[in-house]
Amino acid sequence: MHLELDASQYKVICGGVTLELLPKEFALLQFLYLNRGRTFSREQLLDKVWPMEYPVERTVDDHIYRLRKKLRGIGGLSITTVRGFGYSLSLTGPAAGLAVTPAAKDPELRETMNDVFSKFHVYGQGRSMVTLASQQDILGYGMDPLYSMVVHFVQGDLEWLIHTEELPLQDRLFYLLVFYIFTGDPRERLSFCEQVIERQVMHPEHQLEVEILTMLDLFTMAGEPERALERLTKSHQVIAELGYDNFIPVTLITELFTHLVAGTGNEELARMDQAVGEVLQQKPFLREIGSYKIVQGLWHVRNSQWRQAETLLDEGLQVLEMSGFVPLQLYGLYRITHFFRMFPATAAMQRKYGSRFRAALEDSGLIRLEQPLEELLQKLLQPL
Repeated sequence: MHLELDASQYKVICGGVTLELLPKEFALLQFLYLNRGRTFSREQLLDKVWPMEYPVERTVDDHIYRLRKKLRGIGGLSITTVRGFGYSLSLTGPAAGLAVTPAAKDPELRETMNDVFSKFHVYGQGRSMVTLASQQDILGYGMDPLYSMVVHFVQGDLEWLIHTEELPLQDRLFYLLVFYIFTGDPRERLSFCEQVIERQVMHPEHQLEVEILTMLDLFTMAGEPERALERLTKSHQVIAELGYDNFIPVTLITELFTHLVAGTGNEELARMDQAVGEVLQQKPFLREIGSYKIVQGLWHVRNSQWRQAETLLDEGLQVLEMSGFVPLQLYGLYRITHFFRMFPATAAMQRKYGSRFRAALEDSGLIRLEQPLEELLQKLLQPL
């Protein structure tokens, strides 16, 4: 059984059933679902779901009571009272021996569905990925655990990425690192990423992506675009040698952004801009289209063309929201706010996008989870 949790509307979806919950009911269910099978005392639940608040223990009981009533329409899900301790959420499958979805054991179907999922990933269709993952029970296939992790990442489920025991830290490290970048000064995050790369604690393919892509924006936003331009030579070489054609659009967009910060003239930027547009016609990836519009908007900021800039920035953020990739929405706002430090926009624009970035950080849980995320990642740098 799989629950789809919509944090923006406090909805839970399972097997075609959609339930609307109150904010704290949703938070309680989400916490229990992410930690299903584990039992928590009332005090622990108060600490996790009502932090910095002062409710009484009866508050937990009341919310559990209401949740149980609302969840009756979802079979196989139950919140159990563990006498003398607290509560636990459990999920049960179909009756033993009953092959409700016999196709789930078909390796060819599994491979096909994974290919479909991978294709949605390439095209930046995050919502399609989440929908496909949420329909596993109905469609009758089992998703690879690593793809399931990508779904959590796409949804911005940082809580799960930090606390899950389903996958080792090394598998989650790249995705946690991406979120960590959004929480601080680019110079500090650049230094941390360089140390992580030096320690070689990530999977090789993730380490390579950080080296040839992620680091480029960090160099640029840390005020060192010349280092990004030097690294771009290696990036293009690696992409060509390994046949990573799908990395070409994002690399060209990053190159355009780097030259923009480096002060490259408008004529040269226009040539690069045309090249990006041509590539996106061949590879219309939603994530890259959104990022491209944001970089175009920042170009107008540099030229003090405020109206055109705001239009493009809003369009870019809207496309990223349509894609369903929560981390990419954060990344777009991260780029905007730090670009404004180097090339100030109007006071109104700085307030607008600064406020949106803070709200996005809050919604994703990054403000609340920054400390446990940092503590987890800092362990990687401790002496062996």
